[in-house]
Amino acid sequence: MPQITRDSLMSLEAYAKTRKEFRGRMMAHKKHRTLHLGEHVTLIFEDEFTIRYQIQEMLHAEKIFEEAGIEDELAAYNPLTPDGSNWKATMMIEYPDPDERGRMLARLIGIEDKVWMKVERHPRIYAIADEDMDRENADKTSAVHFLRFELDPEMALSVKTGARLSAGVDHPQYTITLEDVDPAIRAGLAQDLA
Repeated sequence: MPQITRDSLMSLEAYAKTRKEFRGRMMAHKKHRTLHLGEHVTLIFEDEFTIRYQIQEMLHAEKIFEEAGIEDELAAYNPLTPDGSNWKATMMIEYPDPDERGRMLARLIGIEDKVWMKVERHPRIYAIADEDMDRENADKTSAVHFLRFELDPEMALSVKTGARLSAGVDHPQYTITLEDVDPAIRAGLAQDLA
């Protein structure tokens, strides 16, 4: 899968002119890439478009226009783009009440390793989490994790030919199974596979 390059990005000026329209397209696009696993865990499956948006937003917010700064952003974000044999997702653990969130993040240590996807007629695929850095300590886990689900060629072919997907979490403090992932999300994930 192609990587985002410096030459493929908009300048700060060009992005400022199209930012509102770009954001609108992103919001519509993310609707079909967002998977809620119960009330408190959400996966947003990244692709080239979502990562391009994040890079453009970072450059815009930080007013980065120098080559070295742009290359730093590309180096940070490009690894979050699926490469044709996997799905990559940002996982958010969401509890609106700060006290409850603190208690639950202490109880949910290790949850990022217990998130799974399953292609019909194949075994579960458990997430490979936070490859860039640890996001938990002995006291609590982070509210945000970065996950990779690696598929073998047979699984990828099954997804591309319409196999059902299920997903879930099997952590002792948070267990959920979603038997049938929305067909629109499944179709988007199929496009991420080479």
